[in-house]
Amino acid sequence: MAQKNLAAPAYGCKNIGFNGDMGEVEYLLFAANTHSIANISKTTSTFSKHTYIYVCFFCLRIVKKNIRTLEIRCTYFLIDNYMCRLSAYIEAVREVACKILELMAEGLGVPDKMFFSRFIRDVESDSVMRLNHYPPDKSQYSKVGFGEHSDPQILTILRSNDVGGLQISLQHGLWIPVTPDPSAFYVNVGDLLQVMTNGRFVSVRHRAMTESHYKCRMSVAYFGAPPLHARIVAPSVMVTPQRPSLFRPFTWAEYKKATYSLRLGDTRIDLFRNPKL
Repeated sequence: MAQKNLAAPAYGCKNIGFNGDMGEVEYLLFAANTHSIANISKTTSTFSKHTYIYVCFFCLRIVKKNIRTLEIRCTYFLIDNYMCRLSAYIEAVREVACKILELMAEGLGVPDKMFFSRFIRDVESDSVMRLNHYPPDKSQYSKVGFGEHSDPQILTILRSNDVGGLQISLQHGLWIPVTPDPSAFYVNVGDLLQVMTNGRFVSVRHRAMTESHYKCRMSVAYFGAPPLHARIVAPSVMVTPQRPSLFRPFTWAEYKKATYSLRLGDTRIDLFRNPKL
């Protein structure tokens, strides 16, 4: 993707990724690094008419404005106000992610407490923010809103409304529902953090189901990621003769390429395991 397009939003409906995965979801995706946050409000001038409508669609639901009609002439005002709120939220939730990663580093005995968080704070971080809308399921059975997967990045910070649907996978294929709480953050370990902790933390496989017959499920997910050129390895303190490195070194660009080449539910991390073990 060209550098000039990194801060531009992407819209998707039912199609997930590039390899045929489908789901009952509508979403907006934004770049969420320092550069994109600083320039996010400027991108409104480059939006298409359709993108304006999509952004307003999410804006009206997330901030819960009591607006009965939407006219094109008010779009610019709504977008500008929405982008300011989005920019502030990204900055705040990024700081939450960094604090969590620094506490993890401290708990693991890593001398450099910013070993993990430094990747997300980097001005060239490849972090993204995704806004998800899962419409009510009017059929008799629940449908897959967003299929089984693990997040490829370092850490995910998720919030949702009061509608359930998020499930996590335990061993033997057992799925456990996560109770919705609009006042809470949910934290997911990503694949890269599993590599950088040499398996101490394990990325969680999860999915989103459309369970409500009457209300839509809304969620906002921040995916903290390193720069594309970042070399992903565990700190030396986490690699010992008794516990050698479980994964070979690679860059985030290499891992991201593998992610895009596979189906949503495929296990990507196994491709990067240490061949000597």
